[in-house]
Amino acid sequence: MHFLKDELTYFFSGKGMPYAKVSIVVALVITLVFTAVFSNSYIKDGKVVVVDLDNSNYSHEFIDTLNSSPYIKVREIINTPVDPKTLLYRDRCLAVIYLPAGFEKNRYNQAANNIGVIYDNINEAQSGHLKEALFTIVAVENLKIGMPQVQAMGINSEQAEAIMNNISLKERLLFNPTNSHSSGEVMGFLFFFSSMFFAFATLGMVARLRLEHKWNAQLLDGNVFGLMIRLVPYILCLTVAIVVGLVILRIVGDLSFTGNYFALLLSVLLLGSSSGLMSLLFGWREVDPGGAASKMILFVPGGFILGGFSNPMDIVPAWVQVVYNVFPLVWEFRLIRDIILRGAAFMDIARDFGGYMIYTGVLALLVSARFYHDRKVLLTQADSSSENGEIAA
Repeated sequence: MHFLKDELTYFFSGKGMPYAKVSIVVALVITLVFTAVFSNSYIKDGKVVVVDLDNSNYSHEFIDTLNSSPYIKVREIINTPVDPKTLLYRDRCLAVIYLPAGFEKNRYNQAANNIGVIYDNINEAQSGHLKEALFTIVAVENLKIGMPQVQAMGINSEQAEAIMNNISLKERLLFNPTNSHSSGEVMGFLFFFSSMFFAFATLGMVARLRLEHKWNAQLLDGNVFGLMIRLVPYILCLTVAIVVGLVILRIVGDLSFTGNYFALLLSVLLLGSSSGLMSLLFGWREVDPGGAASKMILFVPGGFILGGFSNPMDIVPAWVQVVYNVFPLVWEFRLIRDIILRGAAFMDIARDFGGYMIYTGVLALLVSARFYHDRKVLLTQADSSSENGEIAA
């Protein structure tokens, strides 16, 4: 009982992780927040781009039929040939559908009518309902023209089968056709666990400076850039660790790396910078590094869960697809899917890089605001103490 009393004293002292609070917060977040986040059981209105090379009345009708499905939303219609990979960058859509030239003519001549479908297979789960919907639509379209002709004409079974299979789908899986774990879950876990331990190392920085009696000197004699520069060793370690992990996945595993190395390095440096600034913000008011480390749960796991490697991004409601941009890992996963797996050039994803830089800049402004607010408070206290000392004298 003496040892139990001693441990309870430490447990409620605030010197270690506040597990009493953390355990309840975790239970509430998982049961309430993620129930709302994953309220959809399937991807509603999965985004597709249609390349309509026929541009006929029937191709327009077929596109309208696609758009009427609850599983499909035609995001864009293009009437000229285009490389399908460029349409899949930046998670623009789940698939590209090619309607060939002569689509309407072949429809009524019972000639072979092949529709090309190119799927983004980075996450296999995201295209399941989309595939089912496309097969159903094609089957219904074949019945529309096939059944009346078969019933009205005395034709043999081979001719009937040709009519009933006028339209067919020719599928192709891009970027991860073999559903490689190295190109999927393992790479996601590499970034997740690296970010998690990076947060453990940096969340307690301000609290440590207070315990070492260096915080006041940091505020009065330094500036906010002096505080941010303390993150550099941790950012470099994170970058080296992730690059080493990716090299191992490329050599030992079957990771498909088709992008630009410098773009990858820039994205990892942005991950370290944004995560480090987030750590400073969340650990700012903590008095003990151990207590600050528990704040990791507030911004690292959410980025992994909503980043697209564990679950399809489009399965969550629209409001979540706006809110999840507060997590650094969501920005990073969006970039590395394009750089590592899709082989996008820097200019192909410059918009996402710009957004990530702006996001990091906003975090830097928030850190600056807190830093100079604390400096002002400290100077005010110093002036007040000086005035009181003079009055007492």
